[in-house]
Amino acid sequence: MTRQRKQYGAIVMVLVGLVVLPGSGQAQQEEITGKDGAPMVLVPAGEFTMGGNEAVEEKPVHQVSLDAYYIDKYEVTVAQYAKFLDSTHHAAPPEWKIMNQPPHQKHPVVMVGWSEANAYCHWAEKRLPTEAEWEKAARGTDGRIYPWGNDLPTQLQANYGKKKWDKHASLVPVGALEDGKSPYGAYDMAGNVWEWTSDWYDRTYYKNSPSENPKGPKRGDFKVLKGGSWHSNPESLHSANRNYSPPGDHHSHYNGFRCAKTP
Repeated sequence: MTRQRKQYGAIVMVLVGLVVLPGSGQAQQEEITGKDGAPMVLVPAGEFTMGGNEAVEEKPVHQVSLDAYYIDKYEVTVAQYAKFLDSTHHAAPPEWKIMNQPPHQKHPVVMVGWSEANAYCHWAEKRLPTEAEWEKAARGTDGRIYPWGNDLPTQLQANYGKKKWDKHASLVPVGALEDGKSPYGAYDMAGNVWEWTSDWYDRTYYKNSPSENPKGPKRGDFKVLKGGSWHSNPESLHSANRNYSPPGDHHSHYNGFRCAKTP
């Protein structure tokens, strides 16, 4: 159980210009479009502050250096996942007949286990982000708590705090909350759905983790999830929060994913 707390052509590079985000000291410089048609934003190489002080597993706060990478601008949607299923003949998630209806096509796909998320990313010639990559993409390099800054979320920034699943109606379309985007232009990195990462979970990993390009423990029983969901409380949406679930958990209404790519 989750703890509540075929080809589409070559990759096309799209330059979007240099835009400095107010108060962030960071710039969006370029995007690419992946094989699955999803836009990806560049996260430049460099250091960032990882971890937090809200829970033992977030400590210690430490500096991490990462090589440059791309990450999906949005969570993988139902429509995108439908193309994957049509192309690969993978088994559909539970509740797929409900999920794959016109009102939900732009919602993030849910009820996919880690293996299914990983398979999608490989099909799209990408990969799941490491926990460190996910966290940097969410919070940038200035140590902020949330993608937008240090203030608790509002409903204009994140989809959270809902009590009932309501047959997928608790989700919002990806990219709908402009005020919640990260310093690099990634959307919904707080709320909507928890997102799978490539890392195995270890509660004490940060005490001995590498300072350069950490990839998580070599083995474990659970995979790390980041970002909070439509059901989370406001505090749970902070970027350093570390959730976890068995990789075979494909029955959760809370879990989705996005992909990353090495340049």
